[in-house]
Amino acid sequence: MVKQSIFGRISQLAKANINSLLDSAEDPKLMLDQMVRDFTNSIADAESAIAETIGNLRLLEDDYREDVEAAGEWGNKALAASRKADQLRTSGNPADADKFDNLAKVALGRQLASEKEAKQAEPQIVAQTAVVEQLKSGLNAMKDKLNQLSSKRDELIARAKTAQAQQQVMDAVKSIDLMDPTSEVSRFEDKIRREEARVRGASELAASSLDAQFESLEDLGELSEVDARLAALKAGSNPALGS
Repeated sequence: MVKQSIFGRISQLAKANINSLLDSAEDPKLMLDQMVRDFTNSIADAESAIAETIGNLRLLEDDYREDVEAAGEWGNKALAASRKADQLRTSGNPADADKFDNLAKVALGRQLASEKEAKQAEPQIVAQTAVVEQLKSGLNAMKDKLNQLSSKRDELIARAKTAQAQQQVMDAVKSIDLMDPTSEVSRFEDKIRREEARVRGASELAASSLDAQFESLEDLGELSEVDARLAALKAGSNPALGS
């Protein structure tokens, strides 16, 4: 029952679909960590159970070989006793011959018993060997899954760190976005633009005042020319244009 339980657990874990489990998990990293621990513990249990199962198989095999060897030895003893009985009977000693025939029968009985035990052990050895091979196969599959889990966990952690770093960069960029109307930089830029506009307005105002002064100078020049011609008329001259 213990061996079958271990084997069932190995098969179940070896067939586990890691991706589907991760898709349904709220926190894949925590689940992967737990799965790695479960697989590691199950592998340790499986190795212990498989070692015990292999040990039991080797004991069966040892007993089988001993029974086979014992059957052969008892067969040889039966043959030796039978031959001795035949020799004694031929030499005219039937009483001793019967004793050796009885020893031969005892040896043959022991041979049959050893052969029977060996025969009964054969299917057990076959079945136990199949179980051991299944357990070894399941254990290897578990170790492959454990390697996949470890790689998946490392990949997930790396991806999570990358995503976190990318988010930090995005937050930093957003905090200095010059086009963001709520940022301090944008408000400062607006203030500078208003100051520049005020300076341009003052410049335009100063320029218009200067133009007015130059226009007044031109008007004064025209009045001086008029006064000069009037004085010329009074003096009796005719100030013609170009004269």
